[in-house]
Amino acid sequence: MTRETGTRTARDAGTETDGGARATGGPVRRLPQPSPRTRRLVLPLLVTVLLAQMAVALVTCAAQETPTIDEPVYVGAATVYVREHSLRYNPEHPPLGKLFIGAGVALARPHLDTSFTGDEGAVGRHLLYESGNDPWRLMLWARLPVIALTLLFGLAVFAFARELAGAVGGLTALALYTFSPDVVAHGSLATLDVPAAGFVLTSVWLLWRARIRPWRYLPLAGAALGAACATRASTLPAVAVLVPLAVLSVRAAYGRHRPPGRPGPEPVPGQLRTPLARAVCAVLVVLVTAVAVVWVSYLAVDPRLRWALPPEVGRPHGLRVRLAGLLPFPRPYRDGMLIQFGLEARPWQTFLFGRVHTGPLWYYLPAAFAVKTPLGTLVLWAAGTGALLAVRGLRPAALYVLLPAVVLTAFVMDSARDFGTRYAVLVPMLLAVAAGCVPVLVRRAFRDTRRRWAFAATGALVAFAAVSSVRAYPYYLPYSNEAFGGPAATHLRLHDSNVDWGQDLGRLADRLRERYPGERVWLVYKGSGVPARYGIRAADPRAVPPDTVHGLLAVSDSAAARATGRLALLLRTSRPVDDVGHSITVYRR
Repeated sequence: MTRETGTRTARDAGTETDGGARATGGPVRRLPQPSPRTRRLVLPLLVTVLLAQMAVALVTCAAQETPTIDEPVYVGAATVYVREHSLRYNPEHPPLGKLFIGAGVALARPHLDTSFTGDEGAVGRHLLYESGNDPWRLMLWARLPVIALTLLFGLAVFAFARELAGAVGGLTALALYTFSPDVVAHGSLATLDVPAAGFVLTSVWLLWRARIRPWRYLPLAGAALGAACATRASTLPAVAVLVPLAVLSVRAAYGRHRPPGRPGPEPVPGQLRTPLARAVCAVLVVLVTAVAVVWVSYLAVDPRLRWALPPEVGRPHGLRVRLAGLLPFPRPYRDGMLIQFGLEARPWQTFLFGRVHTGPLWYYLPAAFAVKTPLGTLVLWAAGTGALLAVRGLRPAALYVLLPAVVLTAFVMDSARDFGTRYAVLVPMLLAVAAGCVPVLVRRAFRDTRRRWAFAATGALVAFAAVSSVRAYPYYLPYSNEAFGGPAATHLRLHDSNVDWGQDLGRLADRLRERYPGERVWLVYKGSGVPARYGIRAADPRAVPPDTVHGLLAVSDSAAARATGRLALLLRTSRPVDDVGHSITVYRR
């Protein structure tokens, strides 16, 4: 499809140039064409530039932000995995993503106190702040493997979109990916969201490639799917989508109606001559490979799989528990799912558009994406979805691009924890690929001058999204688009990992030292960092009578969003005087 699309594009462009010259009645003047070598270099150069600017944003965030709420847990567990080969910490998540983090931690060579016996959160804080390690250096090294994965997934986005829509489509998709505030924000952290989503994306792309070479790409797609499941168990619903897509790819590969010039599939043994046999083999290849990757990730930590379910977990009941018990995964994986089921049963609170809600809101995730996605990107997502559904040659790809995004988003919308768009960071990845199909729609729907205007509008939307993202630098986590007031106003509508995840403790320390030296500081901080280790000497204002709280009151915006009782009274009677990273507000009282 890539070659055909590129050929049609070149042919159309040449026709328009010659026709325009003939219409003027003058001689045909051909514009100077770049040499073949120049054309070969332009595309890699543009890809490199887009990924380089993303790398700068990722590394800047990683170097400047203090540990978010979840990161010490993952870093502590990863260090124990690598050093002690024990699965006892953070069992609710599979180990593969933490093994990547652990690879970066190992390069930092931190000191690990093997005698410490606290819980998973305490182990991470002890490693960062109480073991003689430099928390800034250790966190940067822990985040670098996730940054590397984020950049590699950008190449998958580009390759996928290029195969669907040519080089222009690939660049469009890559631009939206590299300038996505959500991807940059979470791709710079030592967490599991971007790695899990990126492996699902890679598996979808490989399944699409399997439509031409099924027996080459199906094992690779199964390995990527297994890597996703070995990173976060929440990616398991993707299995129900990607396995049927594997069957669809095999059927397409051996279908009677292949586009002209498309090579035929590899020869198969006699046992796979029938469609049913090929479908069964495709399912087995994907599932067996995925299950094997999950097992290998656990065995890489502890070849003996020593494991005991923590007694505080208990034994939940229900259909989900019985189904989890049937999965062909190691016992720690299945028990980790039990822990997740227990977490889902809690009455979590969320904050949306200025109101606190108890329990899940089905519309939370669409509303959060509307706030936290650049406006130009939203338009291109819609246009790209329309292109996949309207252009006949792209309709087969709609199942691959749109269906996984819809299914996994629906699964997250049904979750009890409405804490952020990070749970569905696969959406900006796959919809970037969809947006890359907009140039195909433009070529089909418009002619002559209108086509040029449509291409210009598409480029303007990409530029608008890029500028909106760059303006937020380096505060990508609290990003919101211009329609909702920008990053400074996000805390009025959302909370938690959408805005304030504990990342700005270091910036608060710098601000207090530079602007308010010597003043009395009171702090309500929502995060896993230790304020004293960053030079912040502060007391908790909720622990003393309100009339004794005077001076500076620094409050994490997530805490302010759900403030009640004494903290709510303090905020009502204080005056905001400063903003730190758009996630911590400083009041004077």
